Amino acid sequence: MPVSPNLLPERPEPLEGRTDVVSDVLETMRFTTLLFGRFELGAPWALRLPKKANATFYVLARGTMRLRVDGVEQPLLVSAGDVVLVPQGSAHVLDDGARPAPAPRDFIPPEKLRGSLSASPRLGGEGPVSTLITGCFQFSAGVHSPLLSSFPPAIHLPAHPTGASSWLTSTVQLIAAESAAPGPGSAIVLGRLADVLLVQALRMRAATASAKGAGLQALADPTIGAALGLMHGRLGEPWTVERLATAVGQSRSGFAARFHALVGEPPLQYLARWRMAKAAQWLRETHDSLPQIAERVGYVSAVAFNKAFKRWHGIGPGGYRRAQAR
Repeated sequence: MPVSPNLLPERPEPLEGRTDVVSDVLETMRFTTLLFGRFELGAPWALRLPKKANATFYVLARGTMRLRVDGVEQPLLVSAGDVVLVPQGSAHVLDDGARPAPAPRDFIPPEKLRGSLSASPRLGGEGPVSTLITGCFQFSAGVHSPLLSSFPPAIHLPAHPTGASSWLTSTVQLIAAESAAPGPGSAIVLGRLADVLLVQALRMRAATASAKGAGLQALADPTIGAALGLMHGRLGEPWTVERLATAVGQSRSGFAARFHALVGEPPLQYLARWRMAKAAQWLRETHDSLPQIAERVGYVSAVAFNKAFKRWHGIGPGGYRRAQAR
């Protein structure tokens, strides 16, 4: 358990002005979108993707496909208009789904998967064609959020789920149209549309996640969602478990237990982790002094801040800033 910092003086904590936690997490993690290309895949076809550090996404504009993720027994059957995320970068296999398992000769060599937006290579056999648009989300190294760590190995966003909003269909149609007829600035347009997919996937996940496990479903809980908004929005406050519980109208013990169950770690450990993540962001992106950043994340002592930062990141804040500058 991290040692509590020397905190700023006590101040009241009205609930107004809570921050958007998802936006804060994504801004701090600084994700970028890398587009691999658009592919026309004629059956029989199969792709084998190794484990990687990035979260991969697929937009199936036409046809059908099957996704098998390492460690997951049941494959996903994907239809036209669906989106699939492999958020943990697990190794996986894609194929046309026409046979119980793809034959070795069906696998397309990796060197042929160097697509581009200006050319949509036709790969595979002479059978029915599936149009696949693929890319990945790359997050800042060393930045972690427990709200995103509980993702399953694959997230399937079907085009027509029960009660679905129109955002998915509209976004997929725009991605398909832009990738089919790319023009000046297409890479930027497609990157922004893919960003929308990720944000909406997080939003849907937060709204529909099961009560079991821990992670984004905490945002859908009125009590814990409110507490997270306070912690993210007023990072330098001298928060204690009791103050947070009082602010959201809960008993101390009930709040602490529910927070741990939904987020995956105790409130003050989550707060300490996020303070260090924000401190790292400000060290990378601003010229603020170390005492200024220390105060913004709740430390009145630069020495205590230096020790805490080194404990979380393995390097002092000054050394971290110099390394990032290089």
